Amino acid sequence: MSVDVRQRARLPAWLLALVFTTFAFATDDYVIAGVLPAISADLGVSEAAGGQLVTAFSLAFALGAPVASVVTATWSRRRLLTWALALFVAANWAAPFTGSYAVLMGLRVLAALAAAVVVPAAYAIATSLAPDGRQGRYLALVMGGLTGSLMLGVPIGTWVGGAFGWPATFGLGGLLGLVALVAVRGTLPETPPAAAMPIRERLAPLARPQVLLGLLGVVAIVLGSMMLLTYLAPFLRDLAGAGPAELGWVFALAGVSGLAGGQLGGRAADRWGADRALVAGIAGFAAVMAVFTACWFLRPLALLAVLPLLLVWAGVSWWIPPPAQTRLLALAGPAGPQALALNSSAVYVGVSGGGALGGLVLESHGSRWLPAAAAVVELVALTLFWLAGRRRA
Repeated sequence: MSVDVRQRARLPAWLLALVFTTFAFATDDYVIAGVLPAISADLGVSEAAGGQLVTAFSLAFALGAPVASVVTATWSRRRLLTWALALFVAANWAAPFTGSYAVLMGLRVLAALAAAVVVPAAYAIATSLAPDGRQGRYLALVMGGLTGSLMLGVPIGTWVGGAFGWPATFGLGGLLGLVALVAVRGTLPETPPAAAMPIRERLAPLARPQVLLGLLGVVAIVLGSMMLLTYLAPFLRDLAGAGPAELGWVFALAGVSGLAGGQLGGRAADRWGADRALVAGIAGFAAVMAVFTACWFLRPLALLAVLPLLLVWAGVSWWIPPPAQTRLLALAGPAGPQALALNSSAVYVGVSGGGALGGLVLESHGSRWLPAAAAVVELVALTLFWLAGRRRA
């Protein structure tokens, strides 16, 4: 192997630090789904109310990210990540010492605001420091921390919560943040701040009806998926008697299936076109939700009997975003970069909406109706993209 090939194959330490950072933040967000019953029981709130911890985190991220990118535009990137990660660690390590639902909610908002600062900055740093021709790969690696959290971080956090209680899960989240902080401080070179883009320019694509409809479609896609994911613990407990130990394995296997589904969805968008790939993904999602609903009449089921269906669900859930984003880019035309920036906020609005709407369904009708409601929302997403296409035509 030549020296040049070895240099190209070796990933810089700062890039690995950024990958671990996004892994830590995504784990902290999604792990609530694994320990939701325990948190709700200890704090004396319903599981639907406990699910709003996910809503608060995601909504704070969605609203905070565009504002933070403007407010902190002139800050040193290294100093910015240092202070935001310190806030994230403090918010997580304070959580085990509160017995108040309201205080825990406030701490989740603080952690989300830290994420709203760090995650977009990590993407920008990765692209600005990447060698020519490798920007896409470096960005994909940093984004891969999100998927990696589902395969590794969330299962570990769920197992830790099952063995030592939910406060230990937040302790683990703070530890991950501290490791990320040390790694960033030790490896990230000083980089100049990115040029600031005014809020008005960032939000300009919203004035185009087809882009607005496409973004609403993204919100609905994520919302439908998160309705079940946020409340997967009570759903599988009611359907198959699954506890925290079993949930850890479910999240790990679902993460692997989701990674494969995302890759297949991206390839399908390239080969079939975004529209056909999107229809196929949403049709598959709706079919799986229909089978989940039918399974309710056969409960209690063995978790192993439900596991193949769970893996298909994870696969089709992650199949859908690549063609949806490809379609959004086509709808936006020249405003594609701004539309993709808004896409990040749309995703987290969907996550927060999934926690909120799923909580309403759980509270009023029980976990059995979560799959059916999720399928309806995904079909609404497909309708929104269809309307967006008509407006563009």
